Amino acid sequence: MNSVITPVKNEERTRLGIQSGDTVRVHQKVIERGKTRIQVFEGLVITVKHGAEAGGTFTVRAVLSGIGVEKTFPLYTPLIDKIEIVKRSKVRRAKLYFIREKAAKAVRRQLRNARMMNLSTTDLAAEEGATPAGEDTENMPLEATVEEETSPVEGMQESEEKKEEVAA
Repeated sequence: MNSVITPVKNEERTRLGIQSGDTVRVHQKVIERGKTRIQVFEGLVITVKHGAEAGGTFTVRAVLSGIGVEKTFPLYTPLIDKIEIVKRSKVRRAKLYFIREKAAKAVRRQLRNARMMNLSTTDLAAEEGATPAGEDTENMPLEATVEEETSPVEGMQESEEKKEEVAA
């Protein structure tokens, strides 16, 4: 007397053997306004808790639009339509929590580099000389003089010409 309690194919999910370090694509059923659609979430598995037990979960981390997003999925939930293992990586840890800090450091480095190049219109106005007090600056056209610089390609051509002159 085998009765089906859940529509999930337990054997398939158990045989899948999700591990930390796997890149997976999870097809999740999302119910919105009475309609069901499939939403795909692809990322790196950073934890697997309770293995293939009934309450087993796995956490997937992905970077979406520059923001780190983590989702924890129960392994045997009927809301997951399909789980695909895209890539298997060899890792030395069971829990890859250090990936969070590693990603945060990379983002901070990018922001630091972006801050060094930050230039605003107020900086340009300060270089040219501030507007006299009482003058309406909102309706004033923005005029900034920018010195012409050579493009990197032109700079390379010039350096090649110099090398040829030196060689001759």
